[in-house]
Amino acid sequence: MYMQMVLLTALGVGGATVIGALLGFLLKKPSHRFNDIVLSFAAGVMLAAAVIGLIMPSLEYGETKLSVLITVAGIFCGAVCLNLIDKLVPHLHKITGVDQELHPDKTAQLNKVLLFVIAIAIHNLPEGIAAGVSFGGGDTAHALTVAGGIALQNIPEGMVIIAPMISAGMSHRRTFLIALATGVVEVIGTLIGFLAVNISEAILPFALAFAGGTMLYVISDEMIPETHAHGNERGATYSLLAGFSLMLVFDFLIG
Repeated sequence: MYMQMVLLTALGVGGATVIGALLGFLLKKPSHRFNDIVLSFAAGVMLAAAVIGLIMPSLEYGETKLSVLITVAGIFCGAVCLNLIDKLVPHLHKITGVDQELHPDKTAQLNKVLLFVIAIAIHNLPEGIAAGVSFGGGDTAHALTVAGGIALQNIPEGMVIIAPMISAGMSHRRTFLIALATGVVEVIGTLIGFLAVNISEAILPFALAFAGGTMLYVISDEMIPETHAHGNERGATYSLLAGFSLMLVFDFLIG
């Protein structure tokens, strides 16, 4: 039964990206303000999920006086891991091209779009692992908090990858299949995280903190700067608080 819940959660987390992609086909070119508000809400949700669902349980599962050091080390290792990944792929705001003229060479534009999609897929892997690791601890409430936070974040993420691919000349069918593939990556990551922790529960505190660190890095390095880059700082801030508060209430009710 527990494994079935993990499988359903994995499909839900990955499926959220597909839901976002379908919404992206409807909106096609959402305004900066809409994107900033939605992404900020998602950042608040992820922040709560990282702290409440991963980092705090990491401290609780530790059984030695070094527990806090293990948690801190895990957070920084997770952040450094994504920092290394970011050196290999472009940042979201550098490749969306929203404020730039379309390049006349469709091939060059398509290359940028594909790099963008690769970046999304790479970030989806540790996010999926974060969801899987949280189930490895056996605390269903915290696990659902983390998974729910990641799933809500994936909806706007799925939305923003559609318009660039369509504008680059890709067919709607291929665009959807690529968006689907980024969701599948997250499903795989969830199963990897769950199985890895169950193989060796001794690494659970570090693994939880590591996953939390990856989420904190994404929030601080990409999501918040992106939502504060178009003059919508005030709305973005309150939207982040709303997302954080929603997950706080969610965790309280199911805890």
